[in-house]
Amino acid sequence: MRLSLHLLSGKGKYFPGFILFLGIALFWVAFSMEDSDFDISRREISLRRIGHELLLQSGDRTSRVLPVKKIAANEYQIGFEHDLTFQPEFLVNTTRRLLGNDPLIGDYVVTVLNRGKEDVVYGFAISGNKDNDIIACKGRVQPKADYLINVKFRPAGMAIAKNGFLLGGLPFLAFIGFILFRSVKPQRVAALPTEQPADVFTFGGVVFDAQKMQLTVNQEIIDLTDTEGRLLRIFASSPNEMIERSRLQKEIWEDEGVIVGRSLDMFISKLRKKLEMDPGSRIVVVRGKGYKLEISV
Repeated sequence: MRLSLHLLSGKGKYFPGFILFLGIALFWVAFSMEDSDFDISRREISLRRIGHELLLQSGDRTSRVLPVKKIAANEYQIGFEHDLTFQPEFLVNTTRRLLGNDPLIGDYVVTVLNRGKEDVVYGFAISGNKDNDIIACKGRVQPKADYLINVKFRPAGMAIAKNGFLLGGLPFLAFIGFILFRSVKPQRVAALPTEQPADVFTFGGVVFDAQKMQLTVNQEIIDLTDTEGRLLRIFASSPNEMIERSRLQKEIWEDEGVIVGRSLDMFISKLRKKLEMDPGSRIVVVRGKGYKLEISV
């Protein structure tokens, strides 16, 4: 209290300069903070996982995801050993799922380039506020090509200042306001809630929640087993496309070390029965090749 009286009296002539200096220091620290090496490494692993899941969705289980390149201060590039095809909706959902749990990631932009031509063939922007997301043309399957995926993040310093660092200085600012104005009460700022990205597929009259392993058909909720859910996720990621029988067996059972010939047919039969309530969706046999989730427009 003695300090405040002294500063407000004629003897406190250096007080405005002190406040200005402290404010500049707060902003400088906030905007100069860098991600730790651990956070950067974790982010690069998430980016490699995005590439890995795109290869699986394309039907490629053997070729490599090339080392992730840092092409700018806050921009990374994912490359592939061989050509691939991808479904934009799968890329959007996979990116949201794998990057959504990183507390240091707020806004980011994803662009898909055609190597050599450097054409932007697809892109989208994700914001901390879901209403500001920019996503278009999710239903168009991209042709097979040599793609590069660039992911550009909002600078970490700006995100920290926006989401927490400056909020931590509010008590100090409230104290200064109390000294200067006395009538101004500090206001508590509530943190904005964050939404976890939902891995949800919609086809025909069906809504498939791949996280909850549930179907919603005609407002009726149907539970799926783990194996049924994994199978349907493959089909839902590539609607109206033939999925080879060998690919389904490998992705569902090979990692467990056992492939049972009739198991696939049994689970396909169970999925068909659970989709019967929707006339616009059905799993059909492509004789001698595999299966296809056929969706009526």
